[in-house]
Amino acid sequence: MTQTILKLRQTGEPVLRESARALGLDEIRSPEIQRLIGAMRDTLRDAPGVGLAAPQVGFSLQLAIIEDRTEYQQGVPASQLAERDRVPLPFQVIVNPKLSIIDPMTRLFFEGCLSVAGFTALVPRAAKVRVEGLDEKGRALLIEAEGWQARILQHEVDHLQGKLYLDSMLPRSFMTTANYARCWKDKPVCEVCAALGLPETLAQWAIV
Repeated sequence: MTQTILKLRQTGEPVLRESARALGLDEIRSPEIQRLIGAMRDTLRDAPGVGLAAPQVGFSLQLAIIEDRTEYQQGVPASQLAERDRVPLPFQVIVNPKLSIIDPMTRLFFEGCLSVAGFTALVPRAAKVRVEGLDEKGRALLIEAEGWQARILQHEVDHLQGKLYLDSMLPRSFMTTANYARCWKDKPVCEVCAALGLPETLAQWAIV
């Protein structure tokens, strides 16, 4: 089967800072949007990544996909998966999402983005959220998520509002992914906060 790999837009491109427009039911079901969903899936898996919003491939539309495949978690220590409350997630399409916070307890972990290639930073996110919207067929969709799924959803919904994780990150923790892998990835977040000279109150956000 032929794949369609779309260009990933990088920070600085205007489309990433626009509030994306909502899609109507007929538009969602149209061949054009269905093809876009398929191309976004191919692009996400090629990257690879766990979430992708339409603005990241140049379309200012309220459309996002998420998927955290089992193979992405192979080789990740069980303690790290447990710390992040991360489990495999099936492929899911989310259209016109509205996000609300169920549990405002803040969780702090490193986060990356396909549109900020080569970098990562600590980003606080709500522990549990609810997302209401539509699926790829225009049917009502309701997701209640916590842990890593909640983080992915918040990240993707932000994209649809013209936001990047750069807007919410702890600036002192911003680093290349290469240096993260070399120096920090195996350390608990509380140790990272201490080593980076971040306030103790921030370190306490990393509740596990």
